Amino acid sequence: MFSKDSIAFLDDLAANNNRTWFEENRSQYEALVREPARQFIAEMAPLLETFAPHFRADPRKSGGSLMRVFRDTRFSRDKTPYKTNIGIQFRHATGKDVHAPGLYVHIASDECFLGVGCWHPDGDSLARIRDCIAHKPERWFAVRDESGFVGEWTLSGESLTRPPRGYPADHEAIEDLKRKDFIAIANMSPEQVLGKDFASMAGARFAAATPFLKYLCDALAVEY
Repeated sequence: MFSKDSIAFLDDLAANNNRTWFEENRSQYEALVREPARQFIAEMAPLLETFAPHFRADPRKSGGSLMRVFRDTRFSRDKTPYKTNIGIQFRHATGKDVHAPGLYVHIASDECFLGVGCWHPDGDSLARIRDCIAHKPERWFAVRDESGFVGEWTLSGESLTRPPRGYPADHEAIEDLKRKDFIAIANMSPEQVLGKDFASMAGARFAAATPFLKYLCDALAVEY
């Protein structure tokens, strides 16, 4: 699927991040990035069915699991028009955007990783997750510290510096209640990404996050 040429194209794009260069090299983007990504997504579909049937692997060219190459520059000082990484999200069937529960794949020349969970959830969703943790912290600790999960994944994301309003500062799970993101990261080597068994490797690591992702889905009242 992905090759050294795929990574080299991302580096070339970073060095020539403008519309003229991209249009002149669009065929390279199609052959080295979009088509390998769509093949990977198609291979992930039956794997997700075995452990996360409500998460969608959609290989469409646009509007599917492959995230757009175009950056949203409206509120950014960086006005370069293109992303220099490959981003793939297997979103929950009820999700409308990247903030929904999901499984994520990030491929770039400087880092490759898998992600799971809820990134920057909206206020209502964040409150639901925090309330679940606050009311039954022992269940959260069991999921967070489950051996199969911690063996593959590391909790990540942004946190508040102070306890969120409405939660006691001395709560036993206060550091987790401060979280603004409920995501976990699993780093990958370039060799793993370029290997023939990339999809099966990613599927196995995603499956190891089942208790964590199911907890979030339960908190948000959506099927896992």
